[in-house]
Amino acid sequence: LLLLCRAEEAAVIVSGLRSTDVFVGESATFTCELSHPGVKNVQWWLDGTPLHNNLVTEISEQDGRIHTLTLNDVACHDSGTVTFRAGSLISSAKLLVKGISRLER
Repeated sequence: LLLLCRAEEAAVIVSGLRSTDVFVGESATFTCELSHPGVKNVQWWLDGTPLHNNLVTEISEQDGRIHTLTLNDVACHDSGTVTFRAGSLISSAKLLVKGISRLER
């Protein structure tokens, strides 16, 4: 049990979130990779509001290390700061939703 606690404390972010620009109606995907699985209290936020898995917000985890957030059919008001928290680890990035779709250019 002590080894598990030490392993959890030793977790680091291997690859953090990257800022992304998308157009209205598109999807925006953010990925954060941890050094090892088992980190507790994983949570995604958009401008301080906790996100939950639903039709618009897809939250997934692969091998307990790769955490992915996909925001579907984004609107201008979705622009803001996306934050991933896993225990004491935090990674943030900007989401910019552009108002002109590619079809209208």
